[in-house]
Amino acid sequence: MMRIGLFLLTNIAVLVVASITLNLLGVGHYLEANGTGLNLTSLLIFCAVFGFSGALISLFLSKTIAKFSTRTRLIESPRSADERWLIETVQDLANRADIKMPEVGIFPSPASNAFATGWNKNGALVAVSEGLLHRFQKDEIRAVLAHEIGHVANGDMVTLALIQGVVNTFVMFFARIIGYAVDRAVFKTERGHGLGFYAVTIVAEIVLGILASMVVMAFSRFREYRADNAGAKLAGKQSMINALARLQAETQAKVPSDLPDTMYAFGISGGFKERFTSLLSSHPPLADRIAALQRSDY
Repeated sequence: MMRIGLFLLTNIAVLVVASITLNLLGVGHYLEANGTGLNLTSLLIFCAVFGFSGALISLFLSKTIAKFSTRTRLIESPRSADERWLIETVQDLANRADIKMPEVGIFPSPASNAFATGWNKNGALVAVSEGLLHRFQKDEIRAVLAHEIGHVANGDMVTLALIQGVVNTFVMFFARIIGYAVDRAVFKTERGHGLGFYAVTIVAEIVLGILASMVVMAFSRFREYRADNAGAKLAGKQSMINALARLQAETQAKVPSDLPDTMYAFGISGGFKERFTSLLSSHPPLADRIAALQRSDY
């Protein structure tokens, strides 16, 4: 399952670096009010600034990181009939979805996959794997591309960034409250912050971060259903079902995904990893997605 997305890993890295840097600089001492309490308003503002910074940095760097991590080659001038067809298909789908033409690329992977990313719907990137281009029928490829265009048109990347920003804020906020309380009650620190505060805060951030990621992944699963509906609307219901069924067949055959972990949440499918855990899965089971499309009116 593509369960850990680009936003999740990048945001965790930003939060950890920010926390360490601020602690080394002594900025964390603002948490005290007259040496004995917490200024909760200031703490919340502080956490919101850095929480949303992580999400926004992830959002604005998403295309650059995606290109680098997947070794995506942009199609600037088609080299073959397949590449020309790919560009024309994406252009047609973008027109139908009323968005500007995304950048189109191909990444080297024998597995069947595709992803879309970018900081706004009129400046996105859509990429497909070599494996998908070689094994899927044209109508199935079109459906996969329509699914990814659906993500772009629905503004999923921006919405995910905002949700991640809120989650980051409260993870930092409550982790520091827990660290402060334990430092005072257990380690008996009277002024400033003792080692207990820093140790407990780090542990609390990890635990709360895992719990919070369940919220983010729940939204990610919801957006997959919406993108499937968009794919059915733009490319045809049966074509979308056929594409998901072919992905399901590869999943059952345990064909692994070659996308890096940072890109799992942006792919059309998570491969056989999707059964690892439901709460931390960015995609619903393919059988559920197919069943949902069969019940839809598209």
